[in-house]
Amino acid sequence: MSVTWRHLPASAREIAGAASDAVQAAKIQDNEAYEVATGRLATAERSGLVLGSVVRLLLEATHPDGLDGDDVRQVLQRCVRAAARWRPDVDPHVVLVLLAGALGVYDPGEDDSPPDPAALAQHGPLLVADLLAVTGRPLDGYLSAAFAEIERTETQD
Repeated sequence: MSVTWRHLPASAREIAGAASDAVQAAKIQDNEAYEVATGRLATAERSGLVLGSVVRLLLEATHPDGLDGDDVRQVLQRCVRAAARWRPDVDPHVVLVLLAGALGVYDPGEDDSPPDPAALAQHGPLLVADLLAVTGRPLDGYLSAAFAEIERTETQD
């Protein structure tokens, strides 16, 4: 775990550790480790907020000129295809919800079948791992930036 997370409360450190473990397991396609790490994410309060912030930051890094519908479709297809090789239960709808949520355009009230927190926790690291592969950068910097952004937003509110 990164030194920059030491100042965070225990719950935030747990999210950071579980997210790091899940993304690493996704990179090496280790189902057992992935299940354990995503189980931890599913029970960690606010893990969705953190992973959503990481996804948004990664989307901004991979699409500095903004995203259009084709870009979102390409990210969705690439992620689902890559994940389906080792996670046959990957659900494109859940990945789309994660993308839309990270972009601030998802309204669960308008979704006939919104994914539950466990499904989001199982799919979020797949999306993060896919986007990290495009950037070629490590997760630590994005996690640190996400926590800083969340802290800044909550301090201003």
